[in-house]
Amino acid sequence: MPLRIGIVGLPNVGKSTLFNALTRSKGAQAANYPFCTIDPNIGIVEVPDERLATLAKMVSPERIVPAAIEFVDIAGLVRGASKGEGLGNAFLSHIREVDAICHVVRIFSGGDIIHVEGSVDPLRDRGIVETELMLADLDGVKKRIDKAQGAARTGNKEKIIEMAALTKVASALEQGLPASQAVLDKDEAPLLATFQFLTSKPIIYAVNVSEQELSTVSPDRARELLGLDKSAAVIAISAKIEEDLQELSPEEAQAFLRELKVESSGLDRLIQEAYRTLGYITYFTAGPKEVRAWTITQGMTAPQAAGVIHTDFEKGFICAETIGYQDYVACGGEQKAKEVGKLRQEGKSYVVKDGDVMHFRFNV
Repeated sequence: MPLRIGIVGLPNVGKSTLFNALTRSKGAQAANYPFCTIDPNIGIVEVPDERLATLAKMVSPERIVPAAIEFVDIAGLVRGASKGEGLGNAFLSHIREVDAICHVVRIFSGGDIIHVEGSVDPLRDRGIVETELMLADLDGVKKRIDKAQGAARTGNKEKIIEMAALTKVASALEQGLPASQAVLDKDEAPLLATFQFLTSKPIIYAVNVSEQELSTVSPDRARELLGLDKSAAVIAISAKIEEDLQELSPEEAQAFLRELKVESSGLDRLIQEAYRTLGYITYFTAGPKEVRAWTITQGMTAPQAAGVIHTDFEKGFICAETIGYQDYVACGGEQKAKEVGKLRQEGKSYVVKDGDVMHFRFNV
């Protein structure tokens, strides 16, 4: 399954406009991803990567399969969602199922779109959404503590560790901090992922600006408006412009972006930021039948990367025939790379690098 990102925010901040632009511009081919039309509010989006196109030109495969991200357009959150207001629990359960959150915050003012709170205030709006997420988590933590404390009293070691972790998470939430900022011991930290707390998920902030603001609102300025520190993942994006770009040819779209003094579309930058925030990299497989991009977590070994293709590849791993992307291109393909000694046979301890072109040998 692809990486899943939930698009959240207050009503009328541009979430659905952004989602529609994403899925129209980068929607993956149904032939490659048969699940790309699961639901009207779920879209499978291709990850832009020029390296994949370069490899495909060199290999001329039967098909090209890009890496993908699944975007989920989650209904607008309102005050009181943690208590069931609006879509309430349904909204929150959808967020639990994603790997990361894209929080759309409106900065542009004017126009025909009425703000649900009556005025545009990015700092307040961010606070409303994140407070609801923290309140929902706090409610969930208290229920978990109630369930775990009985077993912890009897001396169950696992439950004692769980209780310690939950207590620290509850303390952080009560101080207005997300679950991700709870300071956990080494044996407690792995539990955080299993709890599926809403505020433990990485957040990318997409500030929705006007056309005029797109080249002037820097990430640092956006962080200032939202009250975020320098480490926060932030991009400026104009959902309206992204929608307009869909009516243009690729060449016209590039010319339009140049006029706006931006290098790439906000959608491309959002996807790239998602990869960076989550620590993901790409490796490739290339052959006459298929050239394909595979998404893995930075630091994965060759057997783990092989397991992303099929668990049998990891179980029976022998070696990974590996060529660096630059070497592959410079040599004009696998054969020449082999001849000049650029193809390496890497073993079980090899840590895969971004752009590696790999072929796995395995025996089950």
